[in-house]
Amino acid sequence: MGGACKFALHAVDGRWFSVFASFLIMAGAGATYLFGTYSKDIKATLGYDQTTLNLLGFFKDLGANVGVLSGLLAEVTPTWFVLLVGSAMNFSGYFMIWLSVTQRIAKPAVWQMCLYICIGANSQNFANTGALVTCVKNFPESRGVMLGMLKGFVGLSGAIFTQFYLAIYGTDSKSLILLIAWLPAALSVVFAYTVRERKPERQPNELKVFYQFLIVSIVLALFLMSMNIVEKLVDFSKAAYAGSATVVCVMLFIPLIIAIKEDWIQWNLKHHEGMKPATEATAEKKLDINPEVKSEISGEQEEKVQKSCFLTIYNKPPRGEDYTILQALLSIDMLILFAATFCGLGASLTAVDNLGQIGESIGYPAKTIKSFVSLVSIWNFFGRVFAGFVSESLLVRYKMPRPLMMTFVLLLACVGYLLIAFPFSGSVYVASVITGFSFGAQLPLLFAIISELFGLKYYSTLFNCGQLASPLGSYILNVKVTGLLYDNEAVKELARKGMDRSAVKELVCIGAQCFRLPFIILSAVTFFGALISLILVMRTRKFYSSDIYKKFREIHGVK
Repeated sequence: MGGACKFALHAVDGRWFSVFASFLIMAGAGATYLFGTYSKDIKATLGYDQTTLNLLGFFKDLGANVGVLSGLLAEVTPTWFVLLVGSAMNFSGYFMIWLSVTQRIAKPAVWQMCLYICIGANSQNFANTGALVTCVKNFPESRGVMLGMLKGFVGLSGAIFTQFYLAIYGTDSKSLILLIAWLPAALSVVFAYTVRERKPERQPNELKVFYQFLIVSIVLALFLMSMNIVEKLVDFSKAAYAGSATVVCVMLFIPLIIAIKEDWIQWNLKHHEGMKPATEATAEKKLDINPEVKSEISGEQEEKVQKSCFLTIYNKPPRGEDYTILQALLSIDMLILFAATFCGLGASLTAVDNLGQIGESIGYPAKTIKSFVSLVSIWNFFGRVFAGFVSESLLVRYKMPRPLMMTFVLLLACVGYLLIAFPFSGSVYVASVITGFSFGAQLPLLFAIISELFGLKYYSTLFNCGQLASPLGSYILNVKVTGLLYDNEAVKELARKGMDRSAVKELVCIGAQCFRLPFIILSAVTFFGALISLILVMRTRKFYSSDIYKKFREIHGVK
């Protein structure tokens, strides 16, 4: 029993259990992608027009993508504190929205609703910073795979939440907001103390373990997709929804078995090594640091400490070394990433936020519109794991620059937007798949590129800064372009009926023309973003043609 307790403590304190805990935290960190499901309730209950609803969507995107506060907090506080702060923000923000939509409190002003959703959405940055950054630092040589897996679970969260809310609350989509308020908060509280930075240890079978996690997550994604199709064809009872939610829960906990198995292997290896006579060589090996490299690194760090970060802004290190925050933010590479993110993620966020209204304008029933949202969520997952695993494989085997993968993803997104601009029978299904896949693929690529070009020392802050351009792109493309053009079409429709805006509470546009011009513009902007990303490909070709993970192998004492 004593040995079992010691192993249990070892497992909970291990890197692999931390990965499992991070999977669950990230599976609850994608509530922002469900905005298309419950936005109709907000619009109808509070009497908003499309421009106001899109303004709310912008503040959601602003909160979800401005994670500088969580990044800076992670630099000076432990991971558990970051996760608990995010938990409190998530519950308070979404709970206030639920109270407003269910009319349990007086109708809030628009600015108050914007504040609530911004606070709730911003909480996902604390989950990202706490779980994602920690795992990347624990597995630096598998960062692309790790980013793809973790962001993949975020992509699946929309479909996972849909199954849970149908099982718990039935078809009341207002209750989905309540679920979004308490479930992610509970996950962060439960696992807050198990997610923390450990000493990186390269395992020979590390990639094999990640492929096992990948297989489990793909089976989960396929199950969710099949449920999405079946639920559209068959009327499910609450018991049937409960059964499907139970299957989802079981699949979410299968990675725990894999994690325990790997920790058991590591436990036995360490116990076996502990029985051998200790020598100077083995003691040095346990440090996992080559003495010469260790001495060289210590010397470099001492030299860097003596210089102020303001004095070294324009004295940048080579790509791949640790940049200071100011060096990275003021570099040309980061500015190019900002521009590509503004175009790519800004357009993607706009498409996802308007998915409910797109389905409504073309005449799809509410049940089918929920299918579109679930499809985006599921293919968001496939995009993320594809970008993580495939880009990592192409990088290691063929030295393909990771920014080139981003170029291809942005070009694919253009096709999805054109299918919405010029719809035909079934085109919105295809567009949902393409939009979800391309949207999902962008974030792991962006985060991996930032970690590779600017180092891991200030990664908590830099990866949050890297996505700052997306809410700006969302504001311009969603509020100032898509929302205004949609409302103009709706007003024209009312005028043809001899009515004006004051005659209706909710401004609705019906017809393919409602989103045609906005999505032609989105396609053009995204194509421009793809061209910008090609500039980064040219600038980083030489860097990616080298062995970018060599320094991590040297630090671990591996030749």
